[in-house]
Amino acid sequence: MTLPRIAIDAMGGDVGVRVMVEGAALARRQHDRFKFLLVGDETRIKAALDSHPNLRGASEILHAADVISGEDKPSQALRRAKTTSMGMAIHAVKSGAAGAAVSAGNTGALMAIAKLALRTIPGIDRPALAALLPTLGDNDVVMLDLGANTECDARNLVQFAIMGAAYSRVVTGRAAPRVRLLNIGTEEIKGTDELRDAANLLKASAAELSMSFDGFTEADKLCRGDVDVVVTDGFSGNIALKAVEGTARFVADLLRSSFSSSTRSKIGFLISRPATELLKHHLDPNNHNGAVFLGLNGIVVKSHGSANAVGVANAVEVTARLLEENVTERITADLARVAEDNLKITRAVGDVR
Repeated sequence: MTLPRIAIDAMGGDVGVRVMVEGAALARRQHDRFKFLLVGDETRIKAALDSHPNLRGASEILHAADVISGEDKPSQALRRAKTTSMGMAIHAVKSGAAGAAVSAGNTGALMAIAKLALRTIPGIDRPALAALLPTLGDNDVVMLDLGANTECDARNLVQFAIMGAAYSRVVTGRAAPRVRLLNIGTEEIKGTDELRDAANLLKASAAELSMSFDGFTEADKLCRGDVDVVVTDGFSGNIALKAVEGTARFVADLLRSSFSSSTRSKIGFLISRPATELLKHHLDPNNHNGAVFLGLNGIVVKSHGSANAVGVANAVEVTARLLEENVTERITADLARVAEDNLKITRAVGDVR
């Protein structure tokens, strides 16, 4: 299958050009069908490409004179979108010059520019940032929102559930993904009014939405493997995600310290090395990098700002899979089917409370 070009914001992230280009080159070595539009400082990109001849022939450079920093407010980023690497990468998707965009830059700015340029799918009020988290089961769990919307009402949460279920069907192949709302307890009386209202609506319409919904889950069960989609507002979701990532780093560092504490520990490490290497791979956030803004008329993927080349390559692979599986069209089809089935989710949520 020939994929559309993927626009890379080469200036985004903690390191910038070197890691973004190296990650794209790694993805290209693994999948020679990938082609790129590298957006940013042309001189620096050309210098980085000197070390990656395999990428040079599969890429075009689009010069951008400006860069959005991590300190820029979304309003500032919007005013400079036409001259920045992030804004130009997203506008390449809008114009059809690229099929998708990847950036490791400022999340708030990325959401603001993407929403204004690409607009949301009819029936979706706000895009949501979704990512895959590893679990103890045989499935990754889709979690959204992870920071795009700090405050959400019941209507937003229901829409997130629809989008998350569509994404989960792409990555898990499960016909009716198991969807739960993140809460402080599993009892029906727990949580905010918005959570309880969203739960009531999803219970009433889960079958027609091709999902299995059974109420709430708690943060300590995110990675157990017994749920496919976890839905929450962006404030809680971002905190939960960073807590999971921080715990993973803590466990990895603790194991490293323990295994180097004595000669006996070092021998134990050699014996258990296959298991510890597997654990290290499973806990490394670079191996699960790439969060997508669901609900837009186009694909925009957010890479961790601290991602290394492996992480950037994984974000590119996530992007390619979304293109291959037509996830935007799937979400659109699900929303259309909701309307055809006369579920009237939008009106019903508006009538709640």
